[in-house]
Amino acid sequence: MKKSQTVTKAMEAVSAAKMRKAQQTALRGRAYARAAASVLSRVSGAEEHPLMQSRPVAKAIYVVITSDKGLAGGLNSSVLRAAHAHMTERGLTPQSVEVVALGKKAEDYFGKRGFSISKAANAADLAERFAAGEADAVFVAYQNFVSTFEQRPTVRQMFPLTTQELVRVVEDIVPARGLFAQTDTVSAPASYTIEPGESEVLDVLLPRLAQIILHHALLESQASEHSARMVAMKSASDKAGEKQEELTLSFNKARQAAITREVSEIIGGMEAIA
Repeated sequence: MKKSQTVTKAMEAVSAAKMRKAQQTALRGRAYARAAASVLSRVSGAEEHPLMQSRPVAKAIYVVITSDKGLAGGLNSSVLRAAHAHMTERGLTPQSVEVVALGKKAEDYFGKRGFSISKAANAADLAERFAAGEADAVFVAYQNFVSTFEQRPTVRQMFPLTTQELVRVVEDIVPARGLFAQTDTVSAPASYTIEPGESEVLDVLLPRLAQIILHHALLESQASEHSARMVAMKSASDKAGEKQEELTLSFNKARQAAITREVSEIIGGMEAIA
């Protein structure tokens, strides 16, 4: 039991170090996400672009981000349930959904339920497929890092791309308090003329803005994974310590009972001889 506790404490320490690094990376990238939302709000006529056009969703692509390994509490199961519930709410079936599984847990879960699985995810490719009508919507499901002890399963819409969705991504990144807290909102200034033309610029710009949503989903998932694993290993270490104390107490009781019995037998023997 002591060896198990040593292992879980080591895993807890490793996950804590990785979590801090992943969290800082996600928070420091918020400036780029905020700038992206501001850029999208500045572009006049963006709503006319095919990548921002809404249509009835009869088929969809879900990018589902999980870990490859377990030992992270309910981290993977909660995001998998959230993604599946999101599909069900929209009346989507395994035949009408393609799952881009970023993580072995997502691949195993949706593969067993008859969904079409693919492993590559690139915002530019997803944009082309959406524009070509291969999917009526593209979503990304991941764990949003709230705090060390809280990760929230989240489903975001990548396509059709909207300023509101980018703003929500920014709001999720920025914490309520602390070093990276920020209270100002994304501005939406008047539109301006673009050269060589809005269509040419948006063809390049919008997939890059969508990539920000996907990129931050990956960063948030990574921070959430390390955090959840750290908490799970801490809990395992505490349980191992409690079990060790319980077993030690049981051993001491059994040893004391054996000693008491032996002393009683010796006294009984001496009395019989006397």
